[in-house]
Amino acid sequence: MLRTHTCGELRPEHVGHTVTLCGWVQRTRDKGGILWLDLRDRYGLTQLALEEGVESEETRAQAREMGREYVISVTGTVAERHSKNDKMPTGGIEIRVASLTVLNPAKLPPFLIEDETDGGDDLRMKYRYLDLRRNPVRNNLMLRHRVAQATRRFLDGQQFIEVETPVLIKSTPEGARDFVVPSRMNPGEFYALPQSPQTFKQLLMVSGFDRYFQIVKCFRDEDLRADRQPEFTQIDCEMAFVTQEDILNTFEKLVQYLFKEVKGLEIGELPRMTYADAMRFYGNDKPDTRFEMKFVELNDVVKGQGFPVFDAAGLVVGINAQNSAMYTRKQLDELTDFVKRPQVGATGLVYARVEGDGSVKSSVDKFYSQDELQKWKVAFNANPGDLLLVLAGEPGKTRKALSELRLEMGHRMGLRDKDTFSPLWVVDFPLLEYIEEEGRYFAMHHPFTSPKPEDMALLDNPATIGEVRANAYDMVINGVEVGGGSIRIHDRAVQARMFSLLGFSDEEAKAQFGFLLDAFEYGAPPHGGIAFGFDRLCSLFGGADSIRDFIAFPKNNSGRDVMIDSPSPISGAQLKELSIATAVVEKK
Repeated sequence: MLRTHTCGELRPEHVGHTVTLCGWVQRTRDKGGILWLDLRDRYGLTQLALEEGVESEETRAQAREMGREYVISVTGTVAERHSKNDKMPTGGIEIRVASLTVLNPAKLPPFLIEDETDGGDDLRMKYRYLDLRRNPVRNNLMLRHRVAQATRRFLDGQQFIEVETPVLIKSTPEGARDFVVPSRMNPGEFYALPQSPQTFKQLLMVSGFDRYFQIVKCFRDEDLRADRQPEFTQIDCEMAFVTQEDILNTFEKLVQYLFKEVKGLEIGELPRMTYADAMRFYGNDKPDTRFEMKFVELNDVVKGQGFPVFDAAGLVVGINAQNSAMYTRKQLDELTDFVKRPQVGATGLVYARVEGDGSVKSSVDKFYSQDELQKWKVAFNANPGDLLLVLAGEPGKTRKALSELRLEMGHRMGLRDKDTFSPLWVVDFPLLEYIEEEGRYFAMHHPFTSPKPEDMALLDNPATIGEVRANAYDMVINGVEVGGGSIRIHDRAVQARMFSLLGFSDEEAKAQFGFLLDAFEYGAPPHGGIAFGFDRLCSLFGGADSIRDFIAFPKNNSGRDVMIDSPSPISGAQLKELSIATAVVEKK
C-alpha cells in the first residue's frame, strides 16, 4: 500500500508515529510563517502543517504550489494540535510534513468539493465523479451499502438463497413500458430488460428453491419523478409453502432488523390497514400515518340546506386541522389555490373555524345556521381553535384531492418529521380494476396475483368480479410504498382464468406465458413473495425526498445521464447490423 493510514483514523495516541497518508487536497491556508493543508480521503480529513524554520523550505514551496483536489502522498510525524477541533475525529492531531509527492495534479473543479457546495444539480450530475467526493453524497452511498449488507445477513440467516436471474428477457404487455434490446443474431426480434424478475422467481419455486432473494436491477420506461429512475434496484424475494401471514411475519422482521441495524431504532409490530379503510380515511393506498387528520364524510350532515355545491356532489368530505383556526385569509386563499392546481383537481375549498367560545364561523355561513354548523363540529369532533377544510365533488377525484390537501397541511403543521417513522401493512387490495377507456379489466398488481381463497367463487359471476380481493399486501412507511407483493397463483387453470379476465386469448396467453403455464403442470407449490424498493428504502432511512441522492450514477428527470451523455445515437453501421431500418436523427 502507498499509505500506512487513512485520513480518518489518526488520534492523539498516534503522536510521535511516522506515517504516510494519501488523498486529495481539500484546501490550503497560508499564514506566511505556517502553512496548513487539509488532506481528504473517503475516511476523513487530516490537517498537514508546515512551519517556517521547522519543515524544509523546499517542502514548503512544493506545498504552496498544490491546488484543490491535487492527489498527493505525504510522509511525516503525528503531532498534537495546539488549537484542537472537536468537530472532526482527527481534530486533536496534525501531521508535521517531512516529504510531499504529487501523485497527480488536478484542474480547478467546477464547484466546491465541500458539504455545502456552490454547484447546482445539473452541474453536479455532469461531474458526478467529483460530486461523489463530497461527504453528504458519500455518506448516502455508505448508508446504501449498510442496508444491502444488513439485508443479506438477515435473509441468509433465514435460509434464503441469492440467485441471479436473466437481464435479457421477453417483453410482456402488462405493466409499464419495457426497455427493449435488438438481437443481432435474431434479426427483427428483441429482448426486453426486466421490470422485475417475477416469472423467474416463480419458476425457482417450481424448481424447489423454496426461499429466494436477489438485490436486483430492474428497468421501466416511464415518466420520471423524485422517487423514480429508469433503472432502479429491488430487494426481490419469494417463498414456497407459505400463506400471506407467513410472508408478512417474515418481512416485517426484515424491516425491523434494518431499522435496528441502520437507524438504531426499535419500530415494533406493524399495524395493518385494509385498502378500503386506507381509501376511506386517507384517500390513497399509501397513507402517511405519522399524523391523524382522518377524512370525515359529511353527506348526511351538509346536504339539503340549499348550498348547490354540496347538494350536487357525490361526496362531501373534510379534515380537521387541529389548532389551525388562526389561519389568515391569505393562507386560506393559498390553500384554495393549492387544491385548484391541475395535479390536485378540486374546484374549490370550503372552510370553517371553531372559535374560542365554541361557535363555528364558515365560508358558507349564508347557507348554514349556527345550529347546522354545530353539527359539523360534532362530526369532526372539533374543539375551539380547530380549522375544518371541506371538499366536494365526484367521490374518486374528491378523495384524491383531499389526500393531497391532508399531506400539505401535515407539512405546514410540522407533522411530517423525517426522523419519525410510521410503517404499516396495507392489505386486501382489489384484484382487478376496470378501465372504461380500455373496456376491460386490468390487474391491480400483476397477472400472477392470487385472489383471496374466500373470494374465488366471485370470479365466476360477471357482476361480482370487481369485488374480488387480491391476496396482496404493500408495506408503507411515511406515505411511501416501500414494498409490495402477493401470494401467487400456482394452479394452471386459475392462471388461465386470470389471463382470460385480463383480455388475453388462449393463443396470446400461450405465446406470452406458455412457459409458466407449462411449469405449473409439473408440481408448482403454493408460493408468494415481495419486492422492496431498495432505493426508496435507502432514501427513507437517509431522510431524503429523492432516490437520486442514493444512486451512484443516476439519470436526470429526462432519463439522461448527462455525465456520459446517454442515451445517444448509434452509427448507421450498427443499425444495419441490428437489422433496424429506421434512421436515427443525429443530434443537432
